[in-house]
Amino acid sequence: MSLRILHLEDSELDAELVQAYLLDGGFDAEIVRVDTREEFSAEIERGGIDLILADYNLPSFDGLAALEIARAKYTNIPFIIISGALGEETAIETLKSGATDYILKHRLERLVPAVSRALREAEDRGRARRAENALRESEERYRIVAETASDAIISIDIQSNILFINSAAEKIFGYKVEEMTGQSLLMLMPENLRKSHREGIHRYLETGERRLSWDRVEVYGIRKNGEEFPLELSFGEFNQNGEHIFIGIARDVTERKLAETERESLLEREQEARRKAEEASRLKDEFLATVSHELRTPLNAILGWATMLRSGQLNQENTVQAVEIIERNARAQVQLVEDLLDVSRIISGKLRLEADFIDFKTIVENAIEAVQPAAEAKLIKIETDFQSINNKIFGDSNRLQQVIWNLLTNAVKFTPSGGNIKIALSNENECLEFKVTDTGEGISPEFLPFVFDRFRQADGATTRIHNGLGLGLSIVKHLIEMHGGEVSAKSEGIGQGSTFSFCLPQQRVAFNERASGENGKAKLPPENNHHSEQVENPLAGLNVLAVDDDEDSREMLQLILEQNGASVVTAGSAAEALEKLKKTKTDVLVSDIGMPLEDGYSLVERLRKLPAENGGEIPAVALTGFAREEDNRRALLAGFNKHVAKPIDPENLVREIAELMKELN
Repeated sequence: MSLRILHLEDSELDAELVQAYLLDGGFDAEIVRVDTREEFSAEIERGGIDLILADYNLPSFDGLAALEIARAKYTNIPFIIISGALGEETAIETLKSGATDYILKHRLERLVPAVSRALREAEDRGRARRAENALRESEERYRIVAETASDAIISIDIQSNILFINSAAEKIFGYKVEEMTGQSLLMLMPENLRKSHREGIHRYLETGERRLSWDRVEVYGIRKNGEEFPLELSFGEFNQNGEHIFIGIARDVTERKLAETERESLLEREQEARRKAEEASRLKDEFLATVSHELRTPLNAILGWATMLRSGQLNQENTVQAVEIIERNARAQVQLVEDLLDVSRIISGKLRLEADFIDFKTIVENAIEAVQPAAEAKLIKIETDFQSINNKIFGDSNRLQQVIWNLLTNAVKFTPSGGNIKIALSNENECLEFKVTDTGEGISPEFLPFVFDRFRQADGATTRIHNGLGLGLSIVKHLIEMHGGEVSAKSEGIGQGSTFSFCLPQQRVAFNERASGENGKAKLPPENNHHSEQVENPLAGLNVLAVDDDEDSREMLQLILEQNGASVVTAGSAAEALEKLKKTKTDVLVSDIGMPLEDGYSLVERLRKLPAENGGEIPAVALTGFAREEDNRRALLAGFNKHVAKPIDPENLVREIAELMKELN
C-alpha cells in the first residue's frame, strides 16, 4: 500500500537518511519534506497524510509545536519524533504530548519497526473507531426507529425488569416512560398471564427447551386504568455481554379486533339475512302454490257443475244441488280474495280502522252464531264462559268481528267431530281478554313461534288435510295490534288442542296512526254477513243503464236487475253508454270500472260534466273487481255514488241500488 508521509526536517542529509531507511524497510511511500511552520501547517490542512515524522529541534520551529498543530487537526495519525538529543525526560514529554513514538537519530535502525508498529496500531484504532461509530450510528438509528414507531418497543432482562421502553408505550399502556423503566414487565400484564410468562422464561433459561423467536402471538395487556386490551406481540432474545436480553414489539390491536368482530357480525347478519330471504322465497313459493290450489279448487266445482247445468241432463234435485255447490264455492273464493286483499293492505300500510265505542260481547255472540252451523255439522260442542264484565271498548266492530270469526272458524276446522270449543271473556288488568280453547289437533312446539307469520302453514304439503291460505292468523295479529292489544297462542303439542287469546285495552287509547281515516270494513262470508229483505221487485219502475265490456257479466247483470223489477238497457263500452244515455230515459247507471279504451272513471267524469237535463246528475253505481279502499275512494271522487265489489252478490247489489234511490228521493 502506498503511503503519504509528511517529514518535518531542516537537514537535507538527515532527510535522505530517513528516506533510505524507509525504502530499505519495504515501504512504498511518497515522502513530503517541509522545514517551516507555514509549510507544515499547509500540508496538515491539505490532508491525506498517513504518517508524520518530525525533527524534535528546528531553528524556528520544533517537533512539539508541530505535534500540537497536527493533533489539533488529526488525533489518530501516527506521529513519530526523530531527535538527535538524548534524554529520557524529552522522550517522556513528547509521548505525553501525544506522540506515537520517539526515535534517536543515531538509532534509525529502530525507525522501520516503529513505523510498522505505529501504522498497525493506527489501523487497529481505525477499525475500532469505525466499529464504534457504526455501533453509535446503529444505536442512533434504533433510537430514532424506536421513538418514531407507533408500536411499543420493550427490552427486559431475565428478571423481567424493563431496561428500555419507547414513548409509544405511553399511549398504549397509559404510563409515562419513567414510570415503566426499571419496573417489572408484569405491571403491563393481566394477573392471569403473569405466571405463564415467568414460567416460560425460567423454562427457557434452565432447560433451553424452546428458544424465543420473532413469532407473532396474541396476548392481552393491561392499561394503567385497569382496562384489559388485546395485543399482538413479536419477541426475541439476544445475548449482551453474557446476559440474556429479551426484546419485544407490542401492537395494540383493539381497533382491528373490533373491526374483525364487526366483520364477523356483519357476515353472520348477511348469512342470516340470506337464510331468511331464502326461507321467505321458499315460503312464498309454497304460498303461491297454495293460492293456486285454493283458487282452482272452488273454480273446479263451479265450472264442473255449471257445465252439467248447461247440458240440461240434471233432474230438479241435482239442479238445486248444483246451484248450492256453485254458490258455496263462489262465496269461498270471495273469502280467499278478501284475505289476500287484507294482506296486501297490511303489507302496504293501507289497512284502516273505523273505531267507535262498541259492545264487544255482542260481537262475540254474533260470530258464534255465524259458526254454529259448521260446529253442529261436526257435532262440536261450543261452551261459553262470559263473566260479569265491562264489555265496552273502543274499536272497529267489523274488524273485531273478522278477528273473532277467524279464530272460531279455525277452532271448528281443526277440531275433530265430537270435540269441544270453549269461549271465555274476562277483565284482566284494565284489559278485556278473549280466549278460545279447542280440543283439536294442537300445534307442534317447532311451529308455535311462527303460527302468526304470513306465508306460514304447519302443513304445506300437497297431502294436507285442511284447505285455506294460512293468512287468517297473521291478519288477526295485525288487527289486534292495531287496536293496541296483544295476541298469543298456546298448545301442549300435536293432539293436545290449542288456545288462542288476545287482550284489548278498555280505556280510550291513542291508536296507531293507521287506526283512523278511511273505512276499512271487512265482512264475514256474505251468507252470514247480512239478512236480505224479502221485498218483492225492489227496483220496480227503475230504468237502469248497465255497462260492462264482458258479455257474460253484462247478461248476468241484466237478468239480476230485471228479476227485481227494473227496465234494463245494456252497453258494452263507455262510448256506447253515452250514446244510449242520449236516446233512452235512465234513472240509474250501473257501470263496470275496468274497460278497454275508456274506463268507468272516465265515463262517470264525462257524465258529470253534462247538464242535469242531459243526465249529468244521474245516480251512478260502480261495479268492479277493484276492491281496495283506494279504489272505493277513487270511484267516489270520480263521481260515482256507490262502489260495489265483484263478484256480484245479487241481493247486495239490488239492496245498494234501492238504498241509493231511496236516499236521493
